[in-house]
Amino acid sequence: MDVRPPRFITFLLLLPLAFAPACDRGAHPAQTGQVAPDFNVADGVTRIHLADYRGKVVLLNFWATWCQPCIVEMPSLLDLHHDLPDVAVLAVSIDEDPGAYTRFIQRHNVDLTTVRDPGQSAAKLYHTEMWPETYIIDRKGVIRRKFIGAQDWSSPEVRAFLKGL
Repeated sequence: MDVRPPRFITFLLLLPLAFAPACDRGAHPAQTGQVAPDFNVADGVTRIHLADYRGKVVLLNFWATWCQPCIVEMPSLLDLHHDLPDVAVLAVSIDEDPGAYTRFIQRHNVDLTTVRDPGQSAAKLYHTEMWPETYIIDRKGVIRRKFIGAQDWSSPEVRAFLKGL
């Protein structure tokens, strides 16, 4: 006796999957080509107001000290910051613990512009849900690329892309 459901029922059950969002939204999300949402975040030590960077290429990185891929990515992000001073590397941490954040910054000699945003006000504007997530924003304030997960910022392709903006 054949116990398989009729094809029509199988089709109806699988149809919603065709419209479900993928886990990895890729490097070209709906925001690509859109003006980057402006934000102003301050943590008592550092302040980042995205509009202040208009006219510069911006690499906007959302990260956390407890995020293993973020930790892996940080050395190449720092190298990029040192090697391409014309690119504004801005890092917004979602850490809730100010002590853990400060210890990480000191221990890893993080000398790029970073701010702690425990309420995730900036990340929410970008619909960021995975850490790290990075946006490349051109001189006019338009999002050109989005990266999900740790990246190798020493990659010749990435650096050529940044230099070309």
